[in-house]
Amino acid sequence: MAVRSKCVTDPLDERVKDRIVGRDRPGVPYGSSGSEHSVAGSQIGDDDDDDSSHSLSYLINCFDEENEKDDAINDDELDGSRIQDNDSDSDCDRVEAKIEEIISTLRDLNADRFRNVLLATVLKAMEVFRCLRPDMQMLNRNVMLFLQKLGYNAAVCKTKWESCDGLTAGNYEFIDVVQSSNGVRYFIDLNFAGEFQIARQTNQFRRFSQNLPVVFVGKSADLKVIVKLMSDEIRRSLKSRGLLLPPWRKNRFMQNKWFGPYRRTASYTPGNISSSLSVPLNQMATAVKCSMIGFRVVDGAPLFNAATRTR
Repeated sequence: MAVRSKCVTDPLDERVKDRIVGRDRPGVPYGSSGSEHSVAGSQIGDDDDDDSSHSLSYLINCFDEENEKDDAINDDELDGSRIQDNDSDSDCDRVEAKIEEIISTLRDLNADRFRNVLLATVLKAMEVFRCLRPDMQMLNRNVMLFLQKLGYNAAVCKTKWESCDGLTAGNYEFIDVVQSSNGVRYFIDLNFAGEFQIARQTNQFRRFSQNLPVVFVGKSADLKVIVKLMSDEIRRSLKSRGLLLPPWRKNRFMQNKWFGPYRRTASYTPGNISSSLSVPLNQMATAVKCSMIGFRVVDGAPLFNAATRTR
């Protein structure tokens, strides 16, 4: 009866087979499978006890070391969380202090009687020309003429500056009124809060924006303080969102909008003013209305065209 040979191990001699299965190792007696297994098992069992005890002690040591590391990490994380909590607390304190500074600055403006009357007049003029709000240039000129009609030394100021030393070129337009008695200059910005709008605002910056007036009327010192505070918060807000600070949002650029080199224009060509200044002021309050295709004059109320500048 033919015996099927094993194609892998049959061509090998006994010595090679012993090497494959490990029976050629010195010091390990092999006899019958049963006694070998029992003797080897007892010997291996002793070795395993040593190895097991060594492995167990090693694992215990490793476990202890890991616990010590975990404790150290937890302590570090706790310290880090405490630092972050302290940072967040300090940041909250900073935000509250800055917001209070803005509120205090705006509150101090109310102590100026001339400024308060001027603000009320500006708000009335904006209500008269509310349909012109999409066109700030036209709105500025009409509000200026409205103030002039009431006897204010009002003018449209246009700042313009060139690029230099990292400053981006730009221009801006606002209204100013110079008090006749002492020459104090009051800045009037009809879209003040809108000049500080940014994308992806943080909650902290939103709190700052909510305290800004839509229309600003005040002196240069107060305006500089608010612009500086808001410029700093713009930088912080964008940085916390991982965004770069655009050149036109830097404090120096923002300050130049109101305090850069400017040209003050108080007079315009008669053709642009026409006879609108002869209209009584009581008709201005409710006269201007919007038509479907643009602006029209209702009940004889004035609507000043965007005037051209004259020297």
